[in-house]
Amino acid sequence: GTVTIVAHRSEMGCGSRTALPLIVADELDADWSQVKIDQAIGDPKYGDQDTDGSHSVRSNFDLMRQVGATGRVMLISVAATRWKVSPKECTTEPHFVVHRATGRKLGYGELAAEAAKLPIPKKEDVPLPLKKRSEWRYIGKENGHLFDLPEIVTGQAIFGMDATMPGMVFASIEHPPVLGQKIKSYDDKAALKVPGVQKTLTIDLFKPPHQFQPLGGVAVIADNTWAAFKGRKSLKVEWDNSPHATYNSAPFRKTLEDISRQPCKVVRNVGDVDAAFVKGGKIIEAEYYTPHLAHVSMEPPVAVAEYRDGKVLAWAPTQNPQAVQETIAGVLGIKKEDVTCHVTLLGGGFGRKSKPDQVAEAAVLSKQLGKPVKVVWSREDDIRFDFFHSVAAMYMKAAIGPDGKPTAWLQRTVYPPIGSTFDVAAKYADDEMGLGWNNLPFDIPNHRAENGPAYFHVRIGWLRSVANIYHAFAIHSFADELAHNAKKDSVQYLLDLIGPPRIVALEYKEEEADEKQRYPLDTARLRRVVEIAADKSGWGKKPMGKGRGLGIAAHRSFLTYVATVVEVEVDSKGQVHIPNVWTAVDAGTIISPDNIRNQFEGAASFGTSLALFSEITATNGAIDQSNFNDFQITRMNRAPKHVEVHIVESEQPPAGVGEPGVPPIAPAICNAVFAATGKRIRELPLSKTELI
Repeated sequence: GTVTIVAHRSEMGCGSRTALPLIVADELDADWSQVKIDQAIGDPKYGDQDTDGSHSVRSNFDLMRQVGATGRVMLISVAATRWKVSPKECTTEPHFVVHRATGRKLGYGELAAEAAKLPIPKKEDVPLPLKKRSEWRYIGKENGHLFDLPEIVTGQAIFGMDATMPGMVFASIEHPPVLGQKIKSYDDKAALKVPGVQKTLTIDLFKPPHQFQPLGGVAVIADNTWAAFKGRKSLKVEWDNSPHATYNSAPFRKTLEDISRQPCKVVRNVGDVDAAFVKGGKIIEAEYYTPHLAHVSMEPPVAVAEYRDGKVLAWAPTQNPQAVQETIAGVLGIKKEDVTCHVTLLGGGFGRKSKPDQVAEAAVLSKQLGKPVKVVWSREDDIRFDFFHSVAAMYMKAAIGPDGKPTAWLQRTVYPPIGSTFDVAAKYADDEMGLGWNNLPFDIPNHRAENGPAYFHVRIGWLRSVANIYHAFAIHSFADELAHNAKKDSVQYLLDLIGPPRIVALEYKEEEADEKQRYPLDTARLRRVVEIAADKSGWGKKPMGKGRGLGIAAHRSFLTYVATVVEVEVDSKGQVHIPNVWTAVDAGTIISPDNIRNQFEGAASFGTSLALFSEITATNGAIDQSNFNDFQITRMNRAPKHVEVHIVESEQPPAGVGEPGVPPIAPAICNAVFAATGKRIRELPLSKTELI
């Protein structure tokens, strides 16, 4: 009677591994207490397995409903045949097929073996009786917790660090400090004297483009992680030069800012911005800057792999087991189907664990050794050799009309693109332009968005909410600046900028046809979350007092509409504290309200980290930061004390949940700081600005 559902998405706290089976179980009319979830290995038969981009539910909601309904139809068919009645006379209740006229019941377990022999009905031949919303048992209900929660909180769950293989050894790798450096020479005599160290091996430098290949370096092989770490500290490695050794953060910032002040590649154009600026009137300009960021998920990169007879077996906390297959196959020159990747639970991911370079390292070393190898990265490795969130410089310019609203709005963004991971010549951002830049929802008659060229010097990757982070920071900080210039309330000014309820005309790529049809940019939904967040925060209804202020930002990302109000308190030392955060979210159809709240509460702390503290810099190509002492994240005493999440009830198609809570946090915090202190923040992290 147990229903086993294979989850083809990874679990890192986002809830996908529970949500998708929950949809199947609802349409199957299964008893959730009798459902078991198995994790899929990397395999093309499961379709796209990449748990990234906040699209797991959005991309699979309809399909999972069809899967569940198909199973229910097949079980009903067998029961009806046994009872010699029409399937139309039968219905289901959790885990049973029921013949209402006679009160007869048959459990799913009694019918499953026979049902499995039936041909699977195709929806074009047999209409699938999908449940009405009013009939849903699990979708949209307060389900309480993740499927894995009991095992997680009792220490029984298996994460990447827990995975083992018989006879495995441990490896810690000294990577080149600067991207692209090769080993010139190394001395391992001291390392080999460390108790538990067995030997050292080298990993060749990647071939450009770097993609998800290993960085190269010297690996210390040992009996345990401690010995591997100790031995590695005793290595003496001399590195060759790299063209990226000229990379220094301060001059690179100036380069980006200089580019942003000049005309760049147009990515969206509405009306005639230049003509509007020529007409004169008040012109307001502002520049914004955000640094590189590291993912620093709770569990640093780790994997165990065994190469044997031309095949690889791996266990990894990965967001994308198919990328593991492709990367290992490419590095070792074997077939993709000869790589098996088992997926453990992930101790956080944020996009870092969709890049499987550490899994490839384990496979490469295993081939050299002839035994399983477990590669463990330290926190220092994690921070220094990440796929970093890109540094960005943004230029904003507006012509202001008599009513205080912009008659023209120009915005430029310049940053090394994620495309550089896959193409060394990439200097313009394409996919990232849709992440909060070429889809401005404001009702401005003349608007132009531009993108400037920038080359990479470190590995660039996607991090939770990706380019929406810096784009939302610039756009919504600038909007607040314009509100104060007009001497208008920030909430009302934001609503005026958004304008009347309408569908915003955007350009869509051919592959975005579904998005264009099912997920148009609807300003009515954006206005609604602004109104809710403002109302719940008591905006304008209570005195703030000295050093206190409210700030608001509203942003649509991953097809979800989010507005956030933040209350800040700036103390006598200039430290920013956050007593309250109010967030309103319209993510369409909701699978698990409790998980929505989890994600947006987490986003408040995540967004606070990048707003207040986090920054990655480089000197002569090497990353300056190493651990949480110099790459700070929000600790308990600085995290938002109280976070309210208000979910808009909606029958629209489900949209993203894991990432869209992050973008409004930083601009809302900075706008609140201005309200509290009168100091405008135009660069992150905020800790670089003196507030007293």
